[in-house]
This record gives sequence, structure tokens and C-alpha cells, in this order.
Amino acid sequence: GAYSVEKSPSSTVSRRESFARVASTFGGIAGIAASAALPANAIPSEETPRTSTRMGGLLERYQDQRGWVILAPSGWNKFEGEVGAYDVKWQDLVDNKENIKVSSTPVKSTTTSISALLGEGGDALSGVEELGKKLASKRSAKLISANERLTDDVLFYEFDFAIEDGTHQLLSLSVNKGKIWSLDANTIEKRWSKREE
Repeated sequence: GAYSVEKSPSSTVSRRESFARVASTFGGIAGIAASAALPANAIPSEETPRTSTRMGGLLERYQDQRGWVILAPSGWNKFEGEVGAYDVKWQDLVDNKENIKVSSTPVKSTTTSISALLGEGGDALSGVEELGKKLASKRSAKLISANERLTDDVLFYEFDFAIEDGTHQLLSLSVNKGKIWSLDANTIEKRWSKREE
């Protein structure tokens, strides 16, 4: 058979020949195992697209247990929840000022807009620009832009800040499922032109 070794009484098998036979047997088994459709050998499909930035860095899909999804930089350090600061954070290995944070804060279940962030006397109609200025002053930053958009019936407020410490920050806020959600991405100002996308 394929695995039997025929011996004649007068012939001997050299050590080299014995190793060659064993190696070819294991090579055949390894080839069969490698060709099997195992999850570890899965090929990316429409369900798991590979995404990269202009900088060439890979982005990996991350889904939180609460249902939200984000494309996060592959190879960055990931940290789980620091109470009062963030729920999940990704941080560059080389420069810790380059990071992405997702955080949430409970609000009344009837809250649907940023009026909760404006405090007393806040007007939700003029809210985006007003809130942007308020957030900029707390950060010692210059507000570059403040926009709002509606996606899947959720209102998102997006802010772009140039912070005095040389950091550039993009901040996205939304109110959904009884929480204010915050996504902020930071980089150093001199690298901003490369990260802007």
C-alpha cells in the first residue's frame, strides 16, 4: 500500500531513505489538511471585506456586544472600558496621541437630540454650532466645522477641532437607545493632512 515498506531479507533501508519516506508521507497529509475548508483558512468575501486607508493601513471590522460596528486600525492597541473616559479605545503603537475612542453616557429615554448636551437655555435648533463652540472652549481648541446628518433615523453631530496642544480631533455625537454616543479620533496636527480621509 501507500504507507507500507517492502523489505526483502537482504535489503536494508538507509536512514536518509527512511527520513525521505516519512517526510513525503507527512507532506501528503499536510497538503490534504491545508486544502480543507477550515475557518482559519477562510478567504475574505463580501461579508468580511478588506479595507485600507490611503496610508495603506488595514482596517478591521469590530462589533461591540451592544450591536454597533466600527472599522478600527489593525495592529493598534485595543483597550476595554475605563469608567468615565471611554467604552473602547484603540491607540497607535508608536504615538499615543493617535487614538480612536467610543464612549456612551446614559440619558433619559425620551432624549433624541443634543439638547441634553446644551444644558439650561440651550436651543436645539441652533444647537450644532453652539455645541461645537462650547466643546471647543472646554478643549482649548478652535472649532473648524460643525455639521449634522441623519443616518438610519439617527441624528449625528460631527465636529472638527484644532486643539492648542497640537492635536487634531474629529468628534461625532449621537443620541440613540437612551445614551449619548461619542466617537472621537485624534492625531497630531502635523500628520493631519495624511489622516484627513
